[in-house]
Amino acid sequence: MWEGRAHGARRDIIALAEAGLGVADLHAAAIEVVEGQELHSPDAIITVKAGAEHTGAFELFEVDAPRGPAVPPHGTPWPKAYYVPHGRMAVLVDGEIHDLGPGASITVPAGAMHTFTVHTPSVKFLAFSPGAQMGRFFRDVDQAVPAGTPMTEAAPLLTEVLHRHGITLQDWP
Repeated sequence: MWEGRAHGARRDIIALAEAGLGVADLHAAAIEVVEGQELHSPDAIITVKAGAEHTGAFELFEVDAPRGPAVPPHGTPWPKAYYVPHGRMAVLVDGEIHDLGPGASITVPAGAMHTFTVHTPSVKFLAFSPGAQMGRFFRDVDQAVPAGTPMTEAAPLLTEVLHRHGITLQDWP
């Protein structure tokens, strides 16, 4: 099934090259299917769908979070956007609550205090971010906090990671 598609993609790239398109155009035309590295945090499982090392400009993560609140409101030095294909969650951004269900999206500016609470048994959402900062942060959390660690035990470890990445916290226990 996929062999035909891969052959078709190679044929399309060759046609683009023969049409005189440059390397940047060919890079944009080439699509790599990636399963993604799975990273764990106390409040979600994050799967890397497109890392900055592959795109050169942005990152894409699939976040799978269970019912309940995430970490307290926090601000990151990078902006991000969320898109929800499955489940329902409330996203708090700078004191304003936004209800997101399937098909909804929201942008979170750099520095904005934000968090989310999952209202369905779980939510799956995509998180987009420019650059490589968000991926470095998720990888650091995955390394510093053993999978399955309850939030109360993870708090001191998370605090260290948050500070290393310039993330500010509000109302941390």
